Amino acid sequence: MINKLSCSAVLLLAMAGCASDPQPTEQLQLTAQSIAQAKAVGATTDIESLKQAEAKLQLADQAVAQQQFKEARMLAEQAELDAREAEADYLVGQSEVRLQELNKQINRLRTQLRAQQ
Repeated sequence: MINKLSCSAVLLLAMAGCASDPQPTEQLQLTAQSIAQAKAVGATTDIESLKQAEAKLQLADQAVAQQQFKEARMLAEQAELDAREAEADYLVGQSEVRLQELNKQINRLRTQLRAQQ
């Protein structure tokens, strides 16, 4: 009787453990969208964090195939953050380039104003 109860308890715990980590379908979709958004603004795999995001998403897909849902979710979340970092890095780089261009224009205007005085 005790053996049957023990086996039943172990079986219930094992099933509960499996049920606690559902397949991270929404997180995978969100991560794919984040990678697509980073690429849409102009980020490329020259940016290390975008390369990492794509690699982690691929690992997350593999983890899902092996039904390692907790691992898949963690990898997908990391990949999403990497993609957002890549997007931010690209936008900061673009802003810095634009700022340099504006500073050059300002300096040219200052030079022209000095020459006219």
